[in-house]
Amino acid sequence: MYLKKIKIAHILHSVGGVDIYVRFVLDNIDNCKFCSVVLHGKHDTNHPFLDKDKEPVKAYRTSIVRDISFIKDLKAIFEIYNILKKERPDIIHAHSAKGGIIGRIVGRLLNIKVIHTPNAFSYLSAETKIKRKIFLLLEMFFSKGYGLLLATSNSELNRGLNEVKFDPKNAFYLNNSINSINSIPNLSIPRTWPKEYICTVGRPSYQKNIELMINILEKINEFKEVHLVIMGVGPVSYRLSNVQDLIKKKNLEEKITLINWTNRDNILNIINDSRFYISTARYEGMPYSIIESLALSKPCLVSNCDGNVDLIKDGFNGFIVSDENIDTFVEKALYLLSDENALKQFSNNAFTSFNEDYNISKNIIKLEEFYKQYSINN
Repeated sequence: MYLKKIKIAHILHSVGGVDIYVRFVLDNIDNCKFCSVVLHGKHDTNHPFLDKDKEPVKAYRTSIVRDISFIKDLKAIFEIYNILKKERPDIIHAHSAKGGIIGRIVGRLLNIKVIHTPNAFSYLSAETKIKRKIFLLLEMFFSKGYGLLLATSNSELNRGLNEVKFDPKNAFYLNNSINSINSIPNLSIPRTWPKEYICTVGRPSYQKNIELMINILEKINEFKEVHLVIMGVGPVSYRLSNVQDLIKKKNLEEKITLINWTNRDNILNIINDSRFYISTARYEGMPYSIIESLALSKPCLVSNCDGNVDLIKDGFNGFIVSDENIDTFVEKALYLLSDENALKQFSNNAFTSFNEDYNISKNIIKLEEFYKQYSINN
């Protein structure tokens, strides 16, 4: 019997996969044993955080931002320190690079155990060797005696051990997970693309490598006509103009649809009606869009990077392509577009993969035990 609920403080800049991660935790964790508080940015989300009973979770807006800002980062540390000094959580769960650094500083000051979930380590986003080295050194510094690593995939755990140099005694992983998708919502935006299409979710950025995807689509269409729907074109899409220019240069305006940020219901509807899901990402933590695709029985054609390689078993529920090899991407895409029997088998295998490893109804119990084991109360 639990005499006192374990209080968890989530620290994050609430966008993208990090936002999804926290909301799935809040929506599934046992309210009889745990209570939560969320500390996030002033301008990151306007959607309330809800618990399992659909009641609002206590949330604080702070100065935490995605990019490095010395003044705002110091202000966020000060604000979060004062909030948590008052809230006195039993454990801090810090998300992403920025949340991880701030959370571990504040946790050290208040003597509260910190769990850090990177959702892709920060140095992977660096486009130059110098930035990568600086970000890696920061990650390495804060890995020493500043809490626990809870990676979102086995490949992210291995990177944490081998590159960031976490102590193996303080490093664990728990797969990102979602609820089963029992019904497909109606599409609430106009459908302007043809019936036969493939899709992806990802803002035009260095990480998502959409330019490679456009080059792949161009070659696919030399053999078989297919449309590409790209969802998530909106804020922090700093390579959008590059992508638009490349689409125009390749004369693919009629073959690609760019969709701005839209709600999850629309994303699920579009994935569900697609032929298969494609990812050309340079790095990932554990991408929710691929987990959703598996839950919707959709095979995935993906690049060989962390997260992708945990979710996709090559030749079973999709294909993994190494070294940005366009010809191999095209070969596998044409196979999935042309062979109905193979597509059906891959689709069945996709759902099996989801149900066995990425269903949150199973994995939330493991997370609850983790919180219980490392909280102040225990």
